[in-house]
Amino acid sequence: MSTDIAQALKDLANAKALAASATRRLAHAGLTAGQAAYFALLTEEMTQELTRTQVHAAAALRSTGAHKLDQESFQAITDLGPDPTIEEIDAAKGRTTTGRTHFKDAKGLMTGWLDIPRSTAAARLVQADCLLGGVDEAGEPTEPWLPELAVQFEDPGIDPRLVASAAMKLHSVRKDLGEGKAAEAKKQQLQAESAAFLRSEPKSARKHINDLVAQVKAGKRPLKALLDGIGIFKRGMRKGLVEYLVRVLPSQSAYIEAYFANLDNPSTVAGNRQGLKDVDAQFTGGGTSGWDDEDSKPDWAKDRPGEEDIEDIEDIEDDPPDEDDHHSEEEDIHPENEDLHSEEDGLPTEDVSTEAELASGEWEDLKPERRRLVGFMALLMSERRPNGSPPEQQAGFASSQVSVILDWEKMQEQAEDFAVTSSGIQLSPGEARTVLCTAGVLPVVLNGRSLPLDLGRTQRLFSKAQVRALRAAYRGCSYPGCSMPAQRCEADHLDPWEKGGRTDIESAVLNCLIHHTARHCGLFHAVKIPGSRPMVLLPPELDPEQKLRVNTYFMTPAEALEAEALAEESTARWRAGLLDVEIAEP
Repeated sequence: MSTDIAQALKDLANAKALAASATRRLAHAGLTAGQAAYFALLTEEMTQELTRTQVHAAAALRSTGAHKLDQESFQAITDLGPDPTIEEIDAAKGRTTTGRTHFKDAKGLMTGWLDIPRSTAAARLVQADCLLGGVDEAGEPTEPWLPELAVQFEDPGIDPRLVASAAMKLHSVRKDLGEGKAAEAKKQQLQAESAAFLRSEPKSARKHINDLVAQVKAGKRPLKALLDGIGIFKRGMRKGLVEYLVRVLPSQSAYIEAYFANLDNPSTVAGNRQGLKDVDAQFTGGGTSGWDDEDSKPDWAKDRPGEEDIEDIEDIEDDPPDEDDHHSEEEDIHPENEDLHSEEDGLPTEDVSTEAELASGEWEDLKPERRRLVGFMALLMSERRPNGSPPEQQAGFASSQVSVILDWEKMQEQAEDFAVTSSGIQLSPGEARTVLCTAGVLPVVLNGRSLPLDLGRTQRLFSKAQVRALRAAYRGCSYPGCSMPAQRCEADHLDPWEKGGRTDIESAVLNCLIHHTARHCGLFHAVKIPGSRPMVLLPPELDPEQKLRVNTYFMTPAEALEAEALAEESTARWRAGLLDVEIAEP
């Protein structure tokens, strides 16, 4: 057994040397496009495997008490170097001591000897507890806290980075679960639902797991408690900017999201890119120096040699920590410090959105965050007309129209998610009643006969009523993982009009501009399912399993689980020849 361990460590040392050697050669090798793609693929697969290795290594440090190694042992390990022999590895078993050592515990060893950031070291030990098992006070091994995710963590077909991040998210709500059998049942439910998301659609799993955790942390708080927490809070000055924190009810968030959707849409007056740049210049002075010409500038306002370099250096310096920036150990391992962020964190997620793809164009000079601020400022500074009505449409000035989908069956069952906005925001029963009382109601009946919304061959383009129904039903782009909302998507015929296709709801989907074009180029296929929404079949190079998929990005976790289960069932029946599906022509 000792020789086997020494050989495994020797293999790991060789792998490190091989990876370093290969990287040096490939960095200046003049790769072809295909070779570069394979280089990147191998690198990511190796990174995934290293995630498992890192968590296993952290667990080994703790279970063996490696922080108690004496000075001679640390020196012997350091002396092994990058290319030790089997005999040298076998001889460097180390010796622990009961006397004073350099490190207090495994986390101290990881930060003090391996130079791992404290928060990262703490996170890996928590992931080890959740996915590999820990050690109790008596030094006895314990079972993994999340056994179902532990199985997925070792599954080569699932990205272990996602599993590790999900484990951190679920671990963050352990105190919110309470105690006893009810708490254990709730934990098992959370784990099972998270595992289902990771297995079925990893691209949307992050968002849904974040939503599950947010629901647990929110609990069943009364409306008064929610109202006590809403508002706009001034955070003060930081890096020359004034920060505000905005907390709103979900129903209020729906209006904000709808407002942002209008601003983000370049085809609307409010979202006109050049108009937004002009409005932005009014607030920031962009595009002008503030002086009529260079000659009119006083000496102190003129550029001085080297001044830009000094400013650049100052900009990249780390900010000194604020008094409120001292973190406890609990905060060091808070999941918001990890890769798995929710949208409300205000931090970028790893989801690849069409918005990010479009941002590379020249007409997207303003980042989405800045565009939205421009619209907000335009709204605040707009002048009302004498009769009190809002001003004419202009860049940055958008109206908010929110669609709320009510599920009659869920409402009868008193389910929590019977009222959901088209952007996937779940409303409480009180908020849903308020919306019905104060809003203009445009009823859209789903799952009923589609004849009133079918136009057949009478016209080629979809009507406003049809588009409204499609947006309510599908909420966004059909491509799995795409985050483009329905307002910026196009109604797409699945039966080509030029080949006799009909302008009917049952043969239509919503696709963003990029994925609409991609479908017609044959880069993926839409699949018509009898009695169900259309699904997507990705090409084998992107999905070797060739499963029917649904974009669940704009669904609540409960809706997403139902949709994924339907997709799994449809895939199984299709493969068994029990489901008559139709793959739409490009």
